Amino acid sequence: MTTTAQTTHDPDFLSGDEFSIPTYGVLSQDGSLHPGAQAPELDKDKALRIYHAMVATRVLDERMLAAQRQGRLSFYMQCTGEEAAVIGSTAALDDSDMIMAQYREQGALAYRGFSTDEFMNQLFGNELDYGKGRQMPIHYGSRKLHYMTISSPLATQIPQATGYAYGQKLAGEGLCTIVYFGEGAASEGDFHAALNMAAVHEAPVIFFCRNNGYAISTPSVEQFAADGVAPRAFGYRMHVIRVDGNDILAVYRATQKARRLAVEQNKPVLIEAMTYRLAAHSSSDDPSGYRSRKEEEAWREKDPILRMQRWLELKDWWNDDEEKALQDRLRREVLDTMKRAEKRPPPPLDSMVTDVYADVTPTLQRQLDQLKAHIRRYPEAYPKGARSLDPTLLAGADSTTDADDGQGED
Repeated sequence: MTTTAQTTHDPDFLSGDEFSIPTYGVLSQDGSLHPGAQAPELDKDKALRIYHAMVATRVLDERMLAAQRQGRLSFYMQCTGEEAAVIGSTAALDDSDMIMAQYREQGALAYRGFSTDEFMNQLFGNELDYGKGRQMPIHYGSRKLHYMTISSPLATQIPQATGYAYGQKLAGEGLCTIVYFGEGAASEGDFHAALNMAAVHEAPVIFFCRNNGYAISTPSVEQFAADGVAPRAFGYRMHVIRVDGNDILAVYRATQKARRLAVEQNKPVLIEAMTYRLAAHSSSDDPSGYRSRKEEEAWREKDPILRMQRWLELKDWWNDDEEKALQDRLRREVLDTMKRAEKRPPPPLDSMVTDVYADVTPTLQRQLDQLKAHIRRYPEAYPKGARSLDPTLLAGADSTTDADDGQGED
């Protein structure tokens, strides 16, 4: 028996309505603090680092969605409207803490210093992409920035985060893991398995739920009957907080405290950030089919970037001229970098069969040789990069194939 409940002689049932979890907030939309609220300790340099990452993420998202619409990119997902939730929480961590993202946390990478070149190389899957073109766009990963490579299946990263955090606990280096997911992913069995395992084994993991209102097209009210995701923590005897996800100061301070619980006491923590996905679920989605323009506009008035900008201005840490200069610089940088990235060739063809076995198996090698021969025989059916005479791409092709057939300068 692990329960400490008292014995009663009346069959009184509890529904959970007895518990009401408030939403923690610090910053008003006009940039001022809520009455009685206390701002976290945040110096100017770090505040501007956070703000720059938020704006950079917004600019990247706007430009790359446009590129997808132009046919230059196959797929894209935006973080628009959720920048404070993602970047505010990342900023509260140690830069060596592990991040396990879902697919909308590019702002975390931007904060940690992932360059525009690195973003673009992944999006276009070119020869400099760390994933060697094997993943869909926006499936980023960075070993040096402690950001686990994103995978498409929903919620698989949640139990993985618990396991990784348990390893951090055993290593004793004072680090933790944060795992991001939406309220839709919280309906997966992996969510419950992960929370139970973390609570039982006291793993230093922060479960960060971005409750943005919709699981693709399904609104929260149709996903669960309870008061959001936060109350589920009680079932696992886990520390929990609900926070205004568009309030950068609230998210930052809440995550700071969550990290202390995780690292100093080996207590897992659940954070539910109440925010809103201003963009479509992905470039393949049309939100006008399931939500109103009026609803979207109401949330645009709660824009997390504008809220932080006003706070910075009230502190005399930012002004309109600096804002314009930052926006102009970022737009130029994104456009210039995109042009470079989309012109780079794809990864070498041989990379398709490496990185699984220490040595390429005879079967894989035979398939690779057949593929190279096929490309040489029908070059007009493949993009220029694949038809290139680059020896790293087509070395070892079938010698009976005419090496110059259909080839030419790119």
